[in-house]
Amino acid sequence: MYKKTDSEVWQGRIDHDTDHAYFRYHQIIQLATTVKQESIGLIGFVCDEGVRRNNGRVGAKDAPFALRKQLAPLPWRNHVHENSLIDLGDIICDGHELERAQQELGDKVSDILTNGKAIVLGGGHETLYGQYLGVRKAAGADASIGLLNIDAHFDMRSYDKQTSSGTMFKQILDEDPNAHYFVCGIQQYGNTSALFDTADQYDVQYFLDEQLDSAQFTTELNDFMDAHDVLLVTLCMDVLNAAEAPGVSAPSPFGLSALKVRDILRKMVSHKKTVSFSICEVNPLLDVNNRTAKLGAYFINEVIMNSFE
Repeated sequence: MYKKTDSEVWQGRIDHDTDHAYFRYHQIIQLATTVKQESIGLIGFVCDEGVRRNNGRVGAKDAPFALRKQLAPLPWRNHVHENSLIDLGDIICDGHELERAQQELGDKVSDILTNGKAIVLGGGHETLYGQYLGVRKAAGADASIGLLNIDAHFDMRSYDKQTSSGTMFKQILDEDPNAHYFVCGIQQYGNTSALFDTADQYDVQYFLDEQLDSAQFTTELNDFMDAHDVLLVTLCMDVLNAAEAPGVSAPSPFGLSALKVRDILRKMVSHKKTVSFSICEVNPLLDVNNRTAKLGAYFINEVIMNSFE
């Protein structure tokens, strides 16, 4: 189900009514149903169903609203102003209709990519499958898609019984011979040995959290990005240290620092082939003083600013 964004969420301090040097996000954002040429479209995915199926702690459906609210007062520090950022509203998962909602999200992402770039505000990490459907539809069947994931988990579980927030990458790799998977931030004790075996069987390129300062990581990441026609980037907020991001379904005591995630994110989204980004697993019901939602908004800001370069 589609719903337009309530303009009331885009509010904040106003230092000047007309001088763009003083503007903040809430003064730049436009609410519309389509994007203009070379603009960025925001689309929310209001969904908990994938997390529920994965036996996780629900609440991520409230993230699109929380992320917008934290993004609204941030300063706009880019020279691009008119028609540059469009909020296209939300795709809402009705009840248990996850697959239908993912298809709706894919159609919307594809529409955005006709003219610009897409940022998806999840939602559980099942958001990623809908994002992928949109990128594939826009890129065409023969395009090589690089799936870039910053995550503590592989999300390659079996989906014999049903899909969930832990199955998406296996689904994609099973269905699409022209999609390839690179994930960084993997926690050794956040994944079973069976999941490591599955990743190896599917030729997944992965780096543990403790390997991200190596020259090998930088080289392999750059090579992976250069090797594909189109890049899709997704960030699962449970990759972060729980002290910095407590509001997630599966908090990680040994997770990455926000500065490390920002550094990796900048590399990924500034690549000329990156067309879409999603942020997933922000759970406002479990958050502390909006700490996770605010950090998520800062990551979105980094993506937007680097996407215009």
